[in-house]
Amino acid sequence: MSELFGPLDPGGCVPSHQQTRVAAFLVSAHGALARRFALALPLRMESAWQTELNAQFYNESEIVSLLLRATSWTPDPALGYLAVAWETAWFPAPAQGIPDHSLALAVDLATLAHAVHASIRPAALLPLEANANDPFVMALRRVEFESGRLLQAQILFLKGDNLRPFRDAVSAALERRHAEVRELWREVLQSVDVSTCDGNDGKR
Repeated sequence: MSELFGPLDPGGCVPSHQQTRVAAFLVSAHGALARRFALALPLRMESAWQTELNAQFYNESEIVSLLLRATSWTPDPALGYLAVAWETAWFPAPAQGIPDHSLALAVDLATLAHAVHASIRPAALLPLEANANDPFVMALRRVEFESGRLLQAQILFLKGDNLRPFRDAVSAALERRHAEVRELWREVLQSVDVSTCDGNDGKR
């Protein structure tokens, strides 16, 4: 196994089977976030924070659209059962210890988004010799850039005054979501011969 994607083809591109498996996982994760943000949007915006929900929805949708177009897809029979496991992991799970069900769901969504944006750094796995003009390479770098920017919204929400009485519940929900996402991401990388030994999972 290698600690980075590859071996690259003569054009400096990531192998198609690695592109397919990694992009499918990212599309599943960001697609789930887009769906959940869409469901959380009200028909009429009445608060300033709701505009951020709208922005998050469109940004997640753009990430999915970019990956679908930039990836060199190849048949992958394993995606059928893998997708089921991934989609199950994104199901809503209201944060325990928060009596308000709507707020508990909002915390779960924010912690899931935080985990996806903070724990998955696919561009860090690109070799230095990767073709900078390859669409997939550019897409991974764009996804990582957008994730860093979107992460700030989750941090602001989770550290907000309205959640101050539920700090322990928020911390527990955040830890659980991070553990789930990291484990799934490690499994995806290992399945395409990218080593995750010594904590290497794209977080450098």
